[in-house]
Parts: sequence; C-alpha cells; structure tokens
Amino acid sequence: MKQTIAILVPALLLTISTALKSEVFRCENESGIIFSDQPCGENPETINIRDNRIGGSLDRNLPQPAQSQPENQAREEQEEENGTCRFINSTDLRRYIIREQVVAGMTRDNVRRAFGSPPETYTSPQEVWIYQTRYYGALYELTYVYFRDGCVERVEYRKP
Repeated sequence: MKQTIAILVPALLLTISTALKSEVFRCENESGIIFSDQPCGENPETINIRDNRIGGSLDRNLPQPAQSQPENQAREEQEEENGTCRFINSTDLRRYIIREQVVAGMTRDNVRRAFGSPPETYTSPQEVWIYQTRYYGALYELTYVYFRDGCVERVEYRKP
C-alpha cells in the first residue's frame, strides 16, 4: 500500500500543479493518506504547491538590437564595449573544465582549473599562455590561450 501511495503522490502532485490556482487537500483515513482537489475527511490539510510553470519570454533581459547596423557588426561592437568576457552558465563551465576544454570568455582561474598552471606565459604584446600536449614523451601539440582584459579571447591549437 505504501509503495502505491509513494508512486501516486508525486504523479498526483505533478498533475495538480499544472492546474491553475487549484487547491490540494491531504486527508488521513483508515486506508491511508488521500490527496484530493476537494476537502476530504474530517480535518483536511491544505497543501501549498509552488507554481512551477515557466514564464517570461526568451528575449527577456536582452539588449535591443540596433536597427541600422548589420547583425555581425553590432555584435562585434557590443563585444568590444563589454570586453571579451561573456557569460558561461555554471553547467557548461563545469562541463568544459571536466573535459579539459578552454573556450572564449573563460577567466584565468577557469583556464587553470581546466589545463593546470601554464608552463609558458608571455605578457606582451598580448597575454598568452602556452600549454604542451605530449604523447608517449613526444611533443604532439601546442595550445595557445590568448587573453584580453583577463578573459580568454581565443584558443589556437598548433602542431610543433
């Protein structure tokens, strides 16, 4: 009986949560716990279900695009104004670090977490960190990480 209730309760709550402004009541009787949209039993307990509907629109909190400029030119100018740092959501950032990948917009700390401390660094004319990839002791690939304003601008992979 308890297994049936354990299966039915989440399904019931999920179904009920999609209804608009409906109330849910929890009642106990001799056969167990009952959930209903109407008062049931002698002392029904009202359950508050948090609204889990997705609201808003996809373009919310985004700047309005410039009408007179082509899309690519407007994006490049906006990146120059904001610097090269871009928002990387936490899930993607963790995924990149675990996969040992570096992408544009990462910070120096993110690069260290993904690749480790750089064996070679240069600060002028632009800050560059150079990593070596070795297979069976032989140098296989060089990875150049270019920074601008403390964020990764681009990553280049080169054969030695």
